[in-house]
Amino acid sequence: MPRAYPAEFRARAIALVRAGREQKQTSVDLGIHPVTSSKWLRQDDIDNGQRPGRVSEESAELRTARRRIRELETELEIVRKADRFLGQDKRAPKGSTP
Repeated sequence: MPRAYPAEFRARAIALVRAGREQKQTSVDLGIHPVTSSKWLRQDDIDNGQRPGRVSEESAELRTARRRIRELETELEIVRKADRFLGQDKRAPKGSTP
């Protein structure tokens, strides 16, 4: 799993490159892989509307929504299995015709 960097650290790295420092050297100085800083710069361009793509906020919302959907699908599957298990000796509700 990739190492998580604080948002302030990412913002500082991006600001240094945007201020004119060489991206590769800045990455080495900060101890991050150059590809990582390239991804941060690309995402910063997307977030600022300079490049097409999904902004960070939308990505976070999408991840949260997908996680919640998985949880709900799991809960629904549990309810369905319980219904099948408990419903084997189902009786007709009162007032219904068999």
